[in-house]
Amino acid sequence: MTQRASNEGFADSAGDSSAESGAEFAGQHGIGVPDALQRLWTPHRLSYIQGENKPTGDDSDECPFCGLLADERSDDETLIVARDELVFAVLNLYPYNPGHLMVLPYRHVADYTELTGEETVAVAELTQRAMRVIRGVSAPHGFNIGLNQGPVAGAGIAAHLHQHVVPRWGGDSNFMPVIGHTRVLPQLLADTRELLAEAWKRIG
Repeated sequence: MTQRASNEGFADSAGDSSAESGAEFAGQHGIGVPDALQRLWTPHRLSYIQGENKPTGDDSDECPFCGLLADERSDDETLIVARDELVFAVLNLYPYNPGHLMVLPYRHVADYTELTGEETVAVAELTQRAMRVIRGVSAPHGFNIGLNQGPVAGAGIAAHLHQHVVPRWGGDSNFMPVIGHTRVLPQLLADTRELLAEAWKRIG
């Protein structure tokens, strides 16, 4: 089974965004020599490259996760998928794969050892529920589950602990991310959030 077939659940409502993107650049003028390559324009990645939304300190005032919780917008606007008493799940704004979400404690803590016993259990249980929901929606072949503790270990926002839940399909590490350092995602985040939130009510 190919990745295209396997993550079909996430792609159903994506629409023909590639065609729209092509139309947007079709009339553009400039200098260059045509070649056989096609270009996938991903301007939304620029904010990640420039470090947008990354806190400069460790306190909760600058934490984007704490900012989500204080935000007066609805969960569908902030991409929060589910809430429990001590923890919540939110889509990753820069996903590795469709359905890539994070499980976090409400409390602003950086290190896994700082979690209370109740928070540790809550993170584990919500992670299990997230896996069940994603399986029910898109039947991934596997998952990467993990915590990056500290910037040196790859944590983009190290001050607020967050556990990644990344669905994986055979062939998802193709030439685009390996050679082109680009991820091709078949669905907008808002559509993915809606799909998972609805499935959470049935499956989670």
